[in-house]
Amino acid sequence: MSPPARLRTSRTALLPVALLALCMLPLATVSGWTLVVLLVPAVIAAWVVRVGVDIGDDGLTVRSLLGQRQVPWSRLAGIRVAPRGDLWLVTTARTEVRLPVMRARDLPRLAALSGGRLEVPEPPTEKDQ
Repeated sequence: MSPPARLRTSRTALLPVALLALCMLPLATVSGWTLVVLLVPAVIAAWVVRVGVDIGDDGLTVRSLLGQRQVPWSRLAGIRVAPRGDLWLVTTARTEVRLPVMRARDLPRLAALSGGRLEVPEPPTEKDQ
């Protein structure tokens, strides 16, 4: 059994969050209650570190900021691509789970990590059109 593949937001996204915290620091030091302003970059940093998708032999685990949802391969009916390119898992119970850090361009990588459980059709070539 291999360890799950973890798909997360790049940790370089923490650099603008640190810059935001640095810029908010003068405002936060005005009085004691303005320290609450520093919660904004803290929550954003927690989102960058926590949110993602784990793909393993038993299924997919979708992690949000405050929880997670496990979808076994046997309960996966397919994947829906939203008009803006967002990916949604469709379960056999007709529920949908959004894949938070994945877009339509990530479908080939998702199919490769699924171990053949998901298939992605090839895009049409110029001679097919």
